[in-house]
Amino acid sequence: MDSEGTFDARGARSDPVPRPAGPPPSVPPSVPPAAAPGIPALPGHAPTTRPAVVDWLRTPRPAADPGIWRLGHRARPDEEPELVPARRLFAGAVIALLSGWLLWSLLWNGYLGRYWIWPLLVLTPDSWRSDPPTWATASYIYYAIVGGGLLVFFARIGHVPEIWNRYVRRADKPVTAPPPRPEADPADWPDLRTAGLTDAAKSLAEATRAGLLGDVDYARIRRAWQGVHARPERLAAFTDTVRKHGAAACAHPSGVRDLPLRTATHDLATAQVKIGTAVDDVRNPYPRRTTGVALEPALLGTSLLAVGPSGSGKSVRLVRPVVESMCLLALANRAAVVAVTAYGTGLAPDDAFDLVIAVGRPDSTHDLDLYGGADDPDEAARMLAEALVGDLAATLPGGDSRRAATALAQLIGPYQCVHGHFPTVPELRELLGGAPAAVGALRTALETGTDPGAAAQLRELDARERQSARADDIGVLLAERIAFLDRPAFAHFFRTDGGGRQFSLRAIEHPLRVRVDLPERGHAEASRIVARLVLAQFTEAALSRSDRSLFACLVLDDATYTVTADSVRSVQRLRSANAGVVLALRTLEDVPEPLRGPLLGAVGCRMAFAGLAPWDGGRFAETWGTEWVQTRDVTNRQIISDEPVTKALHIMRRLVTGKAATSEAITVREVERARWSASDLAHAVPAGHAVLSLTTVRGEHAPPLLVDLRT
Repeated sequence: MDSEGTFDARGARSDPVPRPAGPPPSVPPSVPPAAAPGIPALPGHAPTTRPAVVDWLRTPRPAADPGIWRLGHRARPDEEPELVPARRLFAGAVIALLSGWLLWSLLWNGYLGRYWIWPLLVLTPDSWRSDPPTWATASYIYYAIVGGGLLVFFARIGHVPEIWNRYVRRADKPVTAPPPRPEADPADWPDLRTAGLTDAAKSLAEATRAGLLGDVDYARIRRAWQGVHARPERLAAFTDTVRKHGAAACAHPSGVRDLPLRTATHDLATAQVKIGTAVDDVRNPYPRRTTGVALEPALLGTSLLAVGPSGSGKSVRLVRPVVESMCLLALANRAAVVAVTAYGTGLAPDDAFDLVIAVGRPDSTHDLDLYGGADDPDEAARMLAEALVGDLAATLPGGDSRRAATALAQLIGPYQCVHGHFPTVPELRELLGGAPAAVGALRTALETGTDPGAAAQLRELDARERQSARADDIGVLLAERIAFLDRPAFAHFFRTDGGGRQFSLRAIEHPLRVRVDLPERGHAEASRIVARLVLAQFTEAALSRSDRSLFACLVLDDATYTVTADSVRSVQRLRSANAGVVLALRTLEDVPEPLRGPLLGAVGCRMAFAGLAPWDGGRFAETWGTEWVQTRDVTNRQIISDEPVTKALHIMRRLVTGKAATSEAITVREVERARWSASDLAHAVPAGHAVLSLTTVRGEHAPPLLVDLRT
């Protein structure tokens, strides 16, 4: 890709996309962004500053399990160490030190004899004893060695090192890693220097240290350099672009180099966005506790389903960070994102997108292609049928939308043959309703036309007329459903005559940032149809891409009545197409009952928010399954003694440990237990938390984790 020019809605490089008014290229990445209108600063998601690039590049990113925030990650032990209780730990230390002091006092005062001085007498010459100063110095050195040895010995017995590590060393400041060697410093772009591009590396290194090169610039130029490795013939163009533009080289087609606002923490070197922290809870595996939890394309490529009631944080703490991350990756020429949300929800500012398609709004700059850029009538009919009756497929004859797709193809095929384009919404409604004037005009045009395919299309139209005479004709239902789109508010939308500026989902082959605003308040059913239409077109476009190097992501802020049998099958196939979808639901009840299990099985990442209903929790619990755990049944029996000495020892032990003298019987068993039960998911997940399981496109997975989304 060159560094100039823009893509139009269909992917061409002629008609420029409106450029959002983002920050100028010269703004240093460390400058905090200003608040954007319509995006409230919520707790835990206040606007964040860009990272200082030099320190950010030098921070280690060790390999870790799926979902771990790798930037500065420190590995934890696989198993939790058995910690002595603090009261017992300090009591044991005091007793051990007192015992050591008592032993030293007895030795010093000669109550245990003088045998402990024998090494001093053997190892020193006799002449030293006749010289009082020398003998005194040697004696005190020996006393210090013996006393120090006793101190170390009893300190070890009293676990004093553990007290130091637990309560003193933990409060120390972390030791900063030494700066990398010049030849290994990522801020100096060693890969370019190794390849002989010394001037380009020097230019980028100077921009990095001066703060003129941001994290998006670094990720974008690294992406271009990877493209050079794949296609060496681009080396000259890459070198010339870097020499000419410096930190702005290989820019996004819009010319924007950063978002105007960030509300989450991002690491573009690993394409991760941090969404929370694993809670230090017994339900979480010990190595994952207190570690950061992040999402990335390798995880979103298996698709993500988030379920939680309104106000649980789906939009603010999950959808917004994911959309923001995808927009940053798009600016780095690594991803294409389409976000579908209700109008006015403030998912992200308009300046964060290349296109904002406000369906039903007269001020919308772009229209949505009703047929998804398809040229084949059967393909266009299949996607449109999925949008119109996909949610009713289970009640249709045959249990799917194939008859609806056939009926649509029997009309839009002949219409395309006559007019050269597909019918508009009002025209399609008339044809589906069997309006005599519309059908007659289409028949006449086919009979008098000279197109070689007119005869075949005429047979299709005849078949549609015969089927329309049946009592169970699917055309009646299709006409009723498309009537939701044939409203005055949508009069200037879904045009097919070439007027206006249409956006097709076929453009996800390019690094576009698109937001589709749905008119849910006044046209709820139409919004659901459009949402299903976008989902169907996205899966079709993602699976038919010739170039799958860009990660394509579709985010549905509200996927109510959007999931269908065909969409579930398509979501499963997106893993191999470097694409994924994020579906947010208030409850699984918004999904047809036969599809709830298949939907949870189709996605690789599942997220249950606080306040989940027990019946929804039961579905998640069934999906996450069970695990074998070790249980310990301890039976304590208090020891009662009548002997004075034993009773005194028991009293002393109770004062020191806080427990009575008992005898224990321990039974260890292996039992099978649900990872998260329906009751735990419904009642044990605190507000602002969620339970998240992750799977990568390579099959690696992480067990369900309780995540604090506020940190």
